[in-house]
Amino acid sequence: MNDTLSIIPLGGAGDVTKNMYVYEYKDEIFIVDCGLGFADETMLGVDLLLPDVSYILDQVSKGKRIVGMAISHGHEDHMGALPYLLPQLPEGFPIYASPLTAAMANNKLTEYTLGNRITPVEFDAPEQQVGSFSLSFIRVTHSVPDTAHIFIKTPVGNIYHGSDFKFDRTPYDGKETEFEKIKSLSSQGVLCLLSDCLGVEREGVNKSESELTPHFREALRTCSGKLVVTTYSSNIARINQVLDIAKEFNRKVCFVGKSLIKTKDVAQKLGYIKIPQGFEVEIEELKRYKDSEMVLIVAGTQGQGNSALSRIANSEHREISLNAEDLVIFSSDPIPGNEVAVYGVIDQLAKQEVAALYSPATRDFHVSGHGAAGELGELIDLVKPQFMLPIGGSFRHMFGYRKMAMKKGYGKEKILLWEDGHEVILSPGQARFGRTIPVKAVYVDEVGDEVEQFVLRDRQKLSEGGIVIIMAEVDSNTGQLVAPPDVIMRGFPAPADKRLVSKINSEISKTLGFRRGRVVNWVHIRKTVGEVAEKAIFRTLRRRPLVLPVVLEV
Repeated sequence: MNDTLSIIPLGGAGDVTKNMYVYEYKDEIFIVDCGLGFADETMLGVDLLLPDVSYILDQVSKGKRIVGMAISHGHEDHMGALPYLLPQLPEGFPIYASPLTAAMANNKLTEYTLGNRITPVEFDAPEQQVGSFSLSFIRVTHSVPDTAHIFIKTPVGNIYHGSDFKFDRTPYDGKETEFEKIKSLSSQGVLCLLSDCLGVEREGVNKSESELTPHFREALRTCSGKLVVTTYSSNIARINQVLDIAKEFNRKVCFVGKSLIKTKDVAQKLGYIKIPQGFEVEIEELKRYKDSEMVLIVAGTQGQGNSALSRIANSEHREISLNAEDLVIFSSDPIPGNEVAVYGVIDQLAKQEVAALYSPATRDFHVSGHGAAGELGELIDLVKPQFMLPIGGSFRHMFGYRKMAMKKGYGKEKILLWEDGHEVILSPGQARFGRTIPVKAVYVDEVGDEVEQFVLRDRQKLSEGGIVIIMAEVDSNTGQLVAPPDVIMRGFPAPADKRLVSKINSEISKTLGFRRGRVVNWVHIRKTVGEVAEKAIFRTLRRRPLVLPVVLEV
């Protein structure tokens, strides 16, 4: 019987973020990426989503071992979950990444007092051996430097793991995709290609990063006040463009926002960003300069509520205020689900009469980091895989990817559309679906703790229906009310209070008044108080608030 290789996505299949892929061969587990997801407006009080690693822990408990992990690049949706998930996994396995990715990940782990776990690998380094797997890192262009595709040799066949990429022939940093390396490694035969599919709905190829430079130059030439640019903190090439143009116009630069400053410091240390002496201004020194002398690079491109840009737009920032002479450039696209937050910030800027340039109103200041259909098809032509698994997109992107690949002559059965938890089993010349692994949602709130689903439901009820707290004093001998309960209501129209309080009191008194016997079940009484109140509120107001019964034994 032939050996088999199992691949299971714990995030990133049918899901744009939360990328994490488990490769299993016999008793060995190899992992690619360990990324975060981002909460939408329905996930109240939740900041982050994590991949569910229950399956990995279960397999380890049964005797399997994690032989290694590789991180493809420095975006949060590919490496941001490391400080949350590494403490849950067994220690001792190596983790590899390209130099900048390793530095960014180690910087994050150090903040969480987890030390430097990530080993940097140069692109010209020999293969890294992890158990039965061997890894080669291939440089590709994306919106963060040192992005890698990973060529994985296994006893079953070669896998090309091609996460986020585009093929920019004239990247701003001059570091092109290693096309010859892709062809050379792929000439050894590729059983399966895992490919980014997010940009498949765009025909042709993306513009080059270098094409943005004239537009930034023109914006700065015509801006009489401060030029404010917001972009992803990891988009170092874009940051370098802004720095270079600021130098042309003799303007100083100030970095604003914790995440942006951290990335800038890491990139500066490795030589990816070079800032001349006296060119950068600290935020406390801004008042010493005229607006026309400054360019601000600000974190918060996705409209995050606590970001520097949101605070500036809402006139809540201590050091920075804007006026009608200033110009704000959003050098990014809204991540799907973040549109409301982004446009909310733009609305706040408009209320201050501050002009903003943003996608989709203009395409002059942003180029996607994800290849369009032409680039995705080019990777297929270079790799020539037997089978394909689209990743890093929603199901419509995966469906579009399959249609694109079929136009190249691949049969429908050669492109498997999967979702998180779907196992694909590979053997020489064959790919098929296996088990469906249960994958639950793992939420992290603002203080870094995991949030259970029931907590999220409570928060939803609280936001939609308000809250009612009922404090009932109950006789410990009879289980009956000693006095009418105190009812505290928040989130209700004022006229509703009196009649509703009266109704709740009446219903609880009536229900507990029917009690007979001397054994008092306090759990049952508390539950009864809550249920009676919920029914009374719904009958009276047709609302379902969060009801918190507090029963005091007297």
